[in-house]
Amino acid sequence: MPLLWLRVALIFYALGLVYALLALARKAESLARITVPALWLGLTFHFVSLAELTLEQGHLTPSTHNHAESLLAFLVAAFFLAFWLKYRTVSPGIFVFPLVFLLTLLAAIGEQPQEFTSPLLRRGWIFVHVTLIFLGYAALFLSFVASMLYLWQERRLKSKNMGKWLRLPPLQVIDEIGYRALLLGFPFMTLGLIAGSIVAQEQFGAAFFHDPKIVLSIMVWIIYMVLLFTRWSAGWRGRKAAFLSTFAFIAAVGTWAANYLSGTHRFLGP
Repeated sequence: MPLLWLRVALIFYALGLVYALLALARKAESLARITVPALWLGLTFHFVSLAELTLEQGHLTPSTHNHAESLLAFLVAAFFLAFWLKYRTVSPGIFVFPLVFLLTLLAAIGEQPQEFTSPLLRRGWIFVHVTLIFLGYAALFLSFVASMLYLWQERRLKSKNMGKWLRLPPLQVIDEIGYRALLLGFPFMTLGLIAGSIVAQEQFGAAFFHDPKIVLSIMVWIIYMVLLFTRWSAGWRGRKAAFLSTFAFIAAVGTWAANYLSGTHRFLGP
């Protein structure tokens, strides 16, 4: 049943993907009104899928890569909708919807045997660590999306060729979305790293600092902190902040890819 609900959610997410594709073809306005309600429905079925999967497995922490991808897709979609409630703009969806659809599609292809079988998965600290880190990723992705939209809108304004393409918010609003996403994401990332460090220190000792996933995660946290510091102290806005957010997102993608090389993040049983 969890897989069934996930595939139902995928159908609703597909409407968002169609919206994103039509936006590139300058024909998305007709879908804008029904895309957000469809995303709400998709998120609801997605939540049911995650809840039933948790009950089946007996623990909250993802035990397969597909499960992790599903959880990340859910959190990205939830973050987007939270910002939609505040700013009422669907424009970030041209980047958000394809990612949510792709991650959900990968998770909905089929069930996998549990890859992560350690008793550590049943510990609350692991679930807290994973959820907070994923929330940090979702916020960083939304900040990256805002950066792309800012650079795009700035170029359109300078060329004075607005055309009939997708309507974008004013530059100030786009910049605010990116900044608020960072403000929300940084505490999640920080607390997630602390929670993970508590478990890793107890289980693996100081050796866990040599793991590539750990090293990259710390690097992303440092970039995150630099992003906020440059906004607070140096007053970086607009283009400079957009480029730095893009760099931070690339580093986060590398950190996610390091899951496949990490020893401490597989938690394989004996």
